[in-house]
Amino acid sequence: MNKVTLIDTLDIDARAVNSKAARELYHKREQIYPKLARGPFRNLKWAAMIVLLAIYYVTPWLRWDRGEGRVDQAVMVDFEGGRFYFFFIELWPQEVYYITGLLILASLGIFLSSALFGRVWCGYACPQTVWTDLYIYVERAIEGDRNARMRLDKAPLSFSKAAKKLSKHAIWLAIAAATGGAWVFYFGDAPTLFRDIFTGQASAPVYLFIGLLTFTTYALAGTMREQVCTYMCPWPRIQAAMIDKDALSVTYRVDRGEPRGPHKKGESWEGRGDCIDCRQCVAVCPQGIDIRDGDQLECINCALCIDACDDVMRKVGRPTGLIAYDSYANVKRRQQGKSISYQLVRPRTILYGVLMALVAALMIYGLATRQTLDLNVIRDRNPPFVRLADGSIRNDYALKLINMTDQPRRLEVAVAGLDGLRLQVGQLGDAGSVVVEARADGVTNVRAHVAAPAGVAPGAHDLTFTIRDVETGATATSDAAFLAGAAP
Repeated sequence: MNKVTLIDTLDIDARAVNSKAARELYHKREQIYPKLARGPFRNLKWAAMIVLLAIYYVTPWLRWDRGEGRVDQAVMVDFEGGRFYFFFIELWPQEVYYITGLLILASLGIFLSSALFGRVWCGYACPQTVWTDLYIYVERAIEGDRNARMRLDKAPLSFSKAAKKLSKHAIWLAIAAATGGAWVFYFGDAPTLFRDIFTGQASAPVYLFIGLLTFTTYALAGTMREQVCTYMCPWPRIQAAMIDKDALSVTYRVDRGEPRGPHKKGESWEGRGDCIDCRQCVAVCPQGIDIRDGDQLECINCALCIDACDDVMRKVGRPTGLIAYDSYANVKRRQQGKSISYQLVRPRTILYGVLMALVAALMIYGLATRQTLDLNVIRDRNPPFVRLADGSIRNDYALKLINMTDQPRRLEVAVAGLDGLRLQVGQLGDAGSVVVEARADGVTNVRAHVAAPAGVAPGAHDLTFTIRDVETGATATSDAAFLAGAAP
């Protein structure tokens, strides 16, 4: 009987534990009401938000003179013209490796910043953080700070509450629409698109992408907020591989703060820590976490808890820095009575820095030595070859002469690889080369006919097409195959 009772009891306990775990796993989201923090880190976040938003919204309107008849938008992805413009740099589709290089640099930059200062990207520069900060600013301006917003949400529906809520969401939607509109301006002439959007003359894809970005901005920054960082973003799970014990991150200095507890004016600080358990660090946190619980997946290292804690420490007459940018190695050193040390230069930071310098140097070298002439050759496959009346064999090719300068160029087209080749481009023909006109800043398509003597051996032969600028001597080559019937 006792054994059965014990088993039943254990089973009940197990079910209770599982039920609790299930409740925690599927716990309904609790609304977070971050309080306005005041201090250097809050000011730094304001500055980052203003600068980054200004860059995003203003950049499509910047102009850059590239000559008559050419795109004058400083930064634009021109799908129709097959160009990417960035001020004085003009990239063509075949130069997509520069974009790859930029992505590699950005990734290494995030790795380096994480190795130095933890998730500083997440706290200050991530688009989710920037737009969420902006949305919270609007929310705070209309509904008030933390306590006022909490009271408003608990209050019954009234005209005042409805007006505040509608005003907030209307401004949120306007910001979201402006965000979507600014994004499409990067893919077309901004003034023209702006006019077409409001006169109903823009294309369907323009309205589609504005609608998609409006929805995602409103949903992610307005309603989901910290859930994006916790559940959707992969970076919190990756960052553990980017940091080590010497990486600086927002840290509660437990060696100084514990044991914590309320403190009254005039009481002694002997035998206790500096933390008075005021929970102001929790109140200002946009993620709703308690930094005193240690390193957490949700923490974005925005450092607002540092501002809040320093303000409280000044009020109670204790030194600031109870919460600060620090390393786990330093916390351990203080606990052991050793002197602290900030080791920013470490093997991994050196590695990231060297890799960034190497990639940047390769990209700069590539841009400095970049060729402005290119050639693509495509052989006709139907028919694979033509046997002419004199017994010679002809192959046909489509040549794309790519002139990346803003001036027309006279190009000499030549072919080599077999003895006795005859080249004909359009109505122009010669034993070895032909001069054609290539239009400025574009691709000139020409048809080329290459004939080999009757005695050429059957099978495939390698050819090399060459174009040479008659004035400058710049050249470009492309390999192709010449078919002379089936191999014996």
